[in-house]
Amino acid sequence: MEDIKDKLWTREFVMLTVCNLLLFLNLQMVLSPLPGYVKEHFHASPFTVSLFTTVFALSAIMSRLFSAKALEKGKRNVILFLGLVLMLLATGGYLWSGTLTLLLLMRIVFGVGFGMGSTTLPTMASGVIPVRRLGEGMGYFGLSTSIALSLGPVIGSMLLDKQGFSSLVYATLIVIALIFPLVYPLAKKVKPPAAALPEEFSAVPSQKGFPKALLLPSLLNFLMSITYGGLLSFINLFGKEVSLANASLFFLFNAVAVVLIRPISGKIYDKKGHQALLIPAALFLIGGLWLLSFSTSTGFLALAALCYGLGFGTAQPTLQSWMIQLVPPQKQGMANSMYFNSLDFGIAIGALVLGQIAAFSSYGSMYRYSSLFLGIFIVVYALYLLTRSKRAGTAHKAQPDQQTLES
Repeated sequence: MEDIKDKLWTREFVMLTVCNLLLFLNLQMVLSPLPGYVKEHFHASPFTVSLFTTVFALSAIMSRLFSAKALEKGKRNVILFLGLVLMLLATGGYLWSGTLTLLLLMRIVFGVGFGMGSTTLPTMASGVIPVRRLGEGMGYFGLSTSIALSLGPVIGSMLLDKQGFSSLVYATLIVIALIFPLVYPLAKKVKPPAAALPEEFSAVPSQKGFPKALLLPSLLNFLMSITYGGLLSFINLFGKEVSLANASLFFLFNAVAVVLIRPISGKIYDKKGHQALLIPAALFLIGGLWLLSFSTSTGFLALAALCYGLGFGTAQPTLQSWMIQLVPPQKQGMANSMYFNSLDFGIAIGALVLGQIAAFSSYGSMYRYSSLFLGIFIVVYALYLLTRSKRAGTAHKAQPDQQTLES
């Protein structure tokens, strides 16, 4: 029988996961169709269209930095509901945005609100997940993001094409409004963490300022996200280049692999740690990119997506769980902020850098070149493991009777 202290599927965990699903569904329903709407409705240039993604990402990044500090000061509920209100107002504001300037302003406001919500909900979730099942729990929690990523663009595009922009906005308003009655009782019941994690689950003691231990996993997350930025930005253009219809199906097959692997990788993380997962994950990611670069049929595309999804679905929750366990509970908001900021920044840089590479070669070659960032990922992480092993060996020789634990 499961120990009550190690019970994962509590009411609080389920409801927080549903809230996170709705939060990201609201984002994805608009994120994919909006560029097409802006280009068609306002006759905007490609640069102007790209601004709607850029300003959203930058405002979300800045918002998370502020939110992390506020969470440390115990302002969790204020940040959560202020973020949700801003998202609601900005989403409704799309209806009255008759100019590009107003619509761009709404994207900035939405980014600020989304940054607050996407920092707070994972922090609340990590507080209700049993410490010894954190990897498994964050894996399941992250599935809500993956499901939203696969369903949101399909729903949003269908509504825009068949019902128009107003219907899309009303639908996203309903999605974000549903979060309020679900999260309100949780905001009262789920208490902010006050005590430090058990020693074996935290390598960093309580401290002021920025935890430097977060820099390495943030760098690794950034390197991985560069490749994902190339997929989000150029998969359809790649499909046209190789005469491959429905290249966007890559994300559907990718989501299937993520859903399948996340529960498994989470359990492995809880038993063996990140060192058992990250290098194999990077190799799967490299394999997926190379398979994609040579894809000329839907079957080959599906194989590439499944391979990439196995790597992405393993590395993503592993890095997030590792970052959470590297800090004391009061800094978990900062850890989640760094995780999502490195993700968004990597996607933005990936779209910019890989787009330039594609301009001088081809989209297929670009995906092969993007795998070099994962090569850097492996080298950096392997050097970290080697250095850590040497430090542990030195400490063991100096104090042979003392067991050294390190995350």
